[in-house]
Amino acid sequence: MVALETLDYAIIIGFFATTLIVGLLVAKKSGKSSSEYFLSGRNMPWWLLGVSMVATTFSTDTPNLVTDIVRNQGVSGNWVWWAFLITGLLTVFVYAKLWRKSEVNTDIEFYELRYGGKPAKFLRGFRAVYLGVIFNVMAMSAVTLAAIKIGQIMLGLTPLETIGYAGLVTVIFSTIGGFKGVVYTDFILFFAAMAGGIGAAYYCVNLPEVGGMEGLMANEAVINKINILPDFNDTTTLISLLIIPLAVQWWSAWYPGAEPGGGGYIAQRMLAAKDENHAIGATFFFNALHYALRPWPWILVALASIVVYPDIASIHEAFPNIVESKLGDDLAYSAMLTKLPSGLLGLVMASLIAAYMSTISTHLNWGSSYVVNDFYARYVKPKASQKELVNVGRISTVLLMVVSSGVALLLTNAYQLFNIILMFGAGTGLIFILRWFWWRINAWSEISAMFSSGIISILFNFTSLGVVLFGTAEADGILPNWSTYPVVVLLTSIVWLAVTFLTRPEKDKTLFDFYKQTQPGGPGWEKIIIKARAQGVALVTNNQKWSVPAGILATLVGCVTIYGALFSTGYWIYGYYTQASILTLLTLIATIALVKLWQRIKTRVF
Repeated sequence: MVALETLDYAIIIGFFATTLIVGLLVAKKSGKSSSEYFLSGRNMPWWLLGVSMVATTFSTDTPNLVTDIVRNQGVSGNWVWWAFLITGLLTVFVYAKLWRKSEVNTDIEFYELRYGGKPAKFLRGFRAVYLGVIFNVMAMSAVTLAAIKIGQIMLGLTPLETIGYAGLVTVIFSTIGGFKGVVYTDFILFFAAMAGGIGAAYYCVNLPEVGGMEGLMANEAVINKINILPDFNDTTTLISLLIIPLAVQWWSAWYPGAEPGGGGYIAQRMLAAKDENHAIGATFFFNALHYALRPWPWILVALASIVVYPDIASIHEAFPNIVESKLGDDLAYSAMLTKLPSGLLGLVMASLIAAYMSTISTHLNWGSSYVVNDFYARYVKPKASQKELVNVGRISTVLLMVVSSGVALLLTNAYQLFNIILMFGAGTGLIFILRWFWWRINAWSEISAMFSSGIISILFNFTSLGVVLFGTAEADGILPNWSTYPVVVLLTSIVWLAVTFLTRPEKDKTLFDFYKQTQPGGPGWEKIIIKARAQGVALVTNNQKWSVPAGILATLVGCVTIYGALFSTGYWIYGYYTQASILTLLTLIATIALVKLWQRIKTRVF
């Protein structure tokens, strides 16, 4: 436990006051309609939306998750989420403009634009509850769990006290300010979070027991943790940490904030953009900051923690009052922050509060948008007034906060939940990528993928069948342990592809209307375009060349740019100047090429 001084309290209280004031200032306009409350009238600029996306994914559980990964698997373990950059850039250059063209209010509403009949109606309602409530609650629980651990270690607060203090302010400004309040406060929260993260990293690395970067890099316990790529001689580690994320995971998994084809709160911000170009700019800005800028402060604190707290026992010894059910390597991040001096401590505490508030407020507004737009207004009371919809949104916001806080009290660590969510979305991602460009996919494809993925994941992870097939940490199974995820993806894909061809395609009118609205293009719609032409229906409203090949090329160049920036930054920090210089040059070349490609995409000259 640390003792906050007057300066620390002043910074924290000032921060709380600022966010509440912003929420109060926009409350009146946000309450005019459900569109204002959840999308701010579709008039947001790219830079504000991009910063909001970054702030949202800068949650209190993320530094804890990165610390857990680095302490157990080294820096290279972060490929489990770095691989999602490919998904993110495909969203930028292929899907962002499609989402903006769709003019839906939520990505769940998309189901009744793309599909028709009772299956589409069921899919929309079920996914609204499944994602907006169940999965959303799980994601918020991980964030709240991190806040509980920070409160226990740094302030000696009980879990209920932490939830009460941190959650109260967040739910107030989220409830009254709506989406506009969330986005405006995100702008403030982002800079506070970045300042605190960088300040904490600098101070922790320069602690006497760590000895600065020179001492850190020379420490025997740290040397084998700093590699950006896993050991190529360790086949099992290489497959699980690098090959599976890059070859399978990025396109096959559904995960909040990294959905293949875009979705969730990322889609919500694209739908709120002024136009297609603002949607593209926002999502690229997000991916660049999310992957190239933010990871290193967390990684440095994690590496320094290995020196100061080499194992969980040393953390428990230093903080004996921590509840045993909450002990884990992810606690090391909070433990390191207790060593900060006054002033910086207040800033870091404010940054952690900022990270918590930003993520929770976004999830509350996003989840509430599903409850209101895709469940209440669609199934419970279709003729509800705009005022009533806003009130339901505010009530559901409060209830989501209460339920997620209760679940957080039952969890142990963030990585535990990360793996559960990742596994339950395995195999569904390919549908989200293809449904825009292949007419044959129908509502039953998505329904079968969703249920089969969940059932197969439960069988493999929570029953004896999984033990027999994949073994345990102590014993081998029929198949190698790393194959669990690819097998789930394979079986789920077989199920939904079989169901696709065994069920009827969507009706012509549904497919015609979808194509007219979004203009996806490509060979996957050629049969429908020909059929429409035969019926005297013109689907194609422009004669421009299909933009997806240029978007894929931009994605590849963008990956070189952002990965190059991420890794060159790491090598400059490590003091590996030759590697850093080469990667920096490569990053600059890729950046120039990307700018030229982007101009062609914006002007639609391919």
